[in-house]
Amino acid sequence: MIIDIASISSKISPVVKTSQICCVAVSEAPLNRSNATRIATAFAALGDPIRLRLFSLIAAAGDSETCACALVKPTGRSQPTVSHHLKVLREAGLITSNKRGTWVWYRINPDRLSELQSILG
Repeated sequence: MIIDIASISSKISPVVKTSQICCVAVSEAPLNRSNATRIATAFAALGDPIRLRLFSLIAAAGDSETCACALVKPTGRSQPTVSHHLKVLREAGLITSNKRGTWVWYRINPDRLSELQSILG
């Protein structure tokens, strides 16, 4: 599956202005150590096929939230494994979570997504 990040972000929220993003494109200026670490954390989280799949499933929901319970079957992984991968995505700032009752609901963090788009230029 190929993910078109530009089309995902347009469904989630208006594009964040460049002044709100931490970094300029890598082709325009080198990253400082702090920004390189932040960006690398996000790309490392997306570097795992299961996490990338989870990210795409959540992103495909658009403005809606996705329940963790709906992410187990499509990935073919156990609930604890899915929860672990969601935690990694959340700690990288790629998704946000909202616990309601016994379930956790997820959505894409549009600011972080815009930041990654911007850094790639």
